[in-house]
Amino acid sequence: MFGFGGLLSSDIAIDLGTANTLVYVKGKGIVLSEPSVVAYHVKEGQKKVLAVGEDAKLMLGRTPGSIEAIRPMREGVIADFDTAEEMIKYFIRKVHKRSSFLGKPKVIVCVPHGATPVEKRAIRTSVLSAGARRAGLIAEPISAAIGAGMPITDPTGNMVVDIGGGTTEVAVLSLGDIVYARSVRVGGDRMDEAIISYLRRQHNLLVGESTAERIKTSIGTARMPDDGRGQSMHIRGRDLLNGVPKETEISQAQVAEALAEPVQQICEAVMTALEATPPDLAADIVDRGVMLTGGGALLGQLDLALREQTGLAISVADESLNCVALGTGKALEYEKQLRHVIDYES
Repeated sequence: MFGFGGLLSSDIAIDLGTANTLVYVKGKGIVLSEPSVVAYHVKEGQKKVLAVGEDAKLMLGRTPGSIEAIRPMREGVIADFDTAEEMIKYFIRKVHKRSSFLGKPKVIVCVPHGATPVEKRAIRTSVLSAGARRAGLIAEPISAAIGAGMPITDPTGNMVVDIGGGTTEVAVLSLGDIVYARSVRVGGDRMDEAIISYLRRQHNLLVGESTAERIKTSIGTARMPDDGRGQSMHIRGRDLLNGVPKETEISQAQVAEALAEPVQQICEAVMTALEATPPDLAADIVDRGVMLTGGGALLGQLDLALREQTGLAISVADESLNCVALGTGKALEYEKQLRHVIDYES
């Protein structure tokens, strides 16, 4: 789609996600993918970072009183400024160690389309404090569409639905820019919460975030199974009635019931976007269909659930989990052609 210009440099692109952070190095591709989690020790009111990424995720929900494991990103934006800065620093340093870099890197970070100026400034400041020479921002739907290989620079309508950990971004793109975009605060995290509250209500069982995530990735589905039950798996948690550990079985039909509300919210966001799209672009979308990206796109039969609601052809991007990082990386590689979509504060 664009002429190649990937000489080795220190420039990097970051997909700063609610659930995972991916780092793309110019000319090398994605070199790091780790959970957006930081564990720190609190002593005399001072925070000392103990672990970041994969190591910190193992501590979630399992820490003693003096140690906290948190996710500094909430719904696609920074919720804990200091911790996010430490996390970005850690990832930039980790990438620097692996590569032969020259000086301070230029960094492009993708942000949700609905991010406020304050939230954008927080991300920019964190990146600059972490040692970047220059910090650029790019809207997540544009990154997702580029990463999915959609011809966004053509004068035709393209619809992308990027389902991340904290937000779902629905956007219609034409001529390399956003014609319409809507960010709804529903994603993988909301699905996990829906599973947790369903088990609490229906089974009097309390499970943690990691168990809910395992249920979602193992047998999660957006549609009721044809046989009314589907696959099942054994899970463990705490019995809310007598406070002791308990094991129970959960079926795909129950998971589909638990996820009905977040799935419906995603469907409604797509329908709202279609209603707001200019007629000529809407006609293009009917021809081309809709592209799903992001980790949430991997939820079983979500494409079929959306197809039933919208009547459109729905496809899941090849590397849906990495689309935003790949797209942000391509914006870095082909910066001259995509300069208009990157926001550098002058």
